[in-house]
Amino acid sequence: MAEIAYLGSELEVFAHAQNWKRYVRSQIGQYLTGTVLEVGAGIGSNALPYVGGPHEEWVCLEPDPALAARISNNPALRTCKLIVGTVADLPYTERFDAILYMDVLEHIEDDAAELRESARRLRPGGRLMVLAPAHQWLYTPFDRAIGHYRRYNAAMLRNITPPDMTLERLRYLDAAGICASLGNRLLLSSASPTVRQIQTWDRLLVPVSERLDLLLGYKIGKSVMAVWRRSGYDLGAP
Repeated sequence: MAEIAYLGSELEVFAHAQNWKRYVRSQIGQYLTGTVLEVGAGIGSNALPYVGGPHEEWVCLEPDPALAARISNNPALRTCKLIVGTVADLPYTERFDAILYMDVLEHIEDDAAELRESARRLRPGGRLMVLAPAHQWLYTPFDRAIGHYRRYNAAMLRNITPPDMTLERLRYLDAAGICASLGNRLLLSSASPTVRQIQTWDRLLVPVSERLDLLLGYKIGKSVMAVWRRSGYDLGAP
């Protein structure tokens, strides 16, 4: 199994974004059934809101052994299965009903190849989900410091649709957040946002975004989300 040390130090800080995690769950929770694979699970903070959900099994895939140890040692995640490695390490015989990239794909240089690998490990009818930071013109020292190759727009995600996958949902989230970023770059200009900054965004702006995003038809936001559905037959190994 491949082991990769993660360069970022923001995972602890963003673990405080409880409203944001709840909002994201409202957007993708319906797709997280059966066996779910979370790619780049980090310290497990993204998996916590889904513990006890309708899925049968939640698999945390994390290539950094130190971060993986945090998941293993967290009693709240004891029902999750942990694998240290990457998607490429998983056998093609292992299949999932849903595969989730939560602020992870932007860390992977060849993102199109990564999604193709994941698509082959989906069961027929399974979903592939990506949540990523939006708009390259918002790329900041913070993105660079934590190893982001890029920020996405809707067209970029559409263009890396894997073979035999249908794009079911493509939308922007957090319109209020993007307005704040345009105004003062509070969260995106520094190489290390503080807990206070994240809590301010999470407590004040995310609830506004939940209403504003709906009113704007999910056309504006500083995050972008895509959901693909795999065709009804099995591609098998390449």
